[in-house]
Amino acid sequence: MGKQGKLILFSGPSGVGKDTLLDILITKRAEFQKSISITTREQRIGEIDGVDYFFITPDEFETMIECGEVLEFAKYGKNLYGTPKKPVDKWLSEGKTVILKIEVQGAAKIKKMYPNAVAMFIMPPSLEVLEQRLRQRGTENEEDLMRRLSIARTEIERSQDYDYIIVNDSLEAAADEALKILSM
Repeated sequence: MGKQGKLILFSGPSGVGKDTLLDILITKRAEFQKSISITTREQRIGEIDGVDYFFITPDEFETMIECGEVLEFAKYGKNLYGTPKKPVDKWLSEGKTVILKIEVQGAAKIKKMYPNAVAMFIMPPSLEVLEQRLRQRGTENEEDLMRRLSIARTEIERSQDYDYIIVNDSLEAAADEALKILSM
């Protein structure tokens, strides 16, 4: 039996730069494996099924839950998001460092199942900067944007539950800080 891998929980509000930061980490370290979530939301332009998310129907999502194939799931806005169990356990058994991009409720559930998981919260420099980033992204209407900012405030309040908080003011500095933590 080889060395058991490490599980990293990676959370932060929508628009904080989690995906960009993750992409930097994955390119810097070959042993990092990003877990791909399942979601019922519509695929955005430029997103690739099986790379960014597995885009599935609400019925498929329900079936996976009933069969115990989902580690955790949550409703975010009008859509469901979840973490498929099989690939995570497979990668951990192969000794990989598995990074789950996950919202705060899911992170709390997984931390109970995998107590050795390292939880990192990616924090925006300010709520104003976060709102600016979301507006520049241009993927939400005003109502959705306000909902995401409201959710962000709640998520930021839960950041003290995390092992580490990384402020994403500069992508490179945030990536360096994350790499230092992951090297411990």
